[in-house]
Amino acid sequence: MDRLSTHVLDMAQGRPAAGMGFRLFRQEGEEGRVLLAEGITRSDGHAPAGLLPETDFRPGRYELVFRVADYFRAEGFDLPEPPFLDRVTLGFGLGAAAPCHVALLVTPHGYTTYAEVRPAR
Repeated sequence: MDRLSTHVLDMAQGRPAAGMGFRLFRQEGEEGRVLLAEGITRSDGHAPAGLLPETDFRPGRYELVFRVADYFRAEGFDLPEPPFLDRVTLGFGLGAAAPCHVALLVTPHGYTTYAEVRPAR
């Protein structure tokens, strides 16, 4: 069972953000972090399965980092250098309760996010 899932919606074009790079980190201490997973979103904007399997899960603080500027440039957007949004980092805590789904809705100039805690099956 995965403890975390995510998907990205490209609000500038009104579709899933297929091909966006991301990384998942777990916070270790005050300044450290450990890379747990990295990849690109599928055609439906979701990260591949296995993002945070139960065997790698520990209650604590995590970060998802999305490569927003790279994605929009690949989509043909003419972004300045430096871009307004380069990488979007979402920091959040995960407890022992239930799996969590994190969504990112993004344009080249802004984003919003929300999370849904899913009941264990």
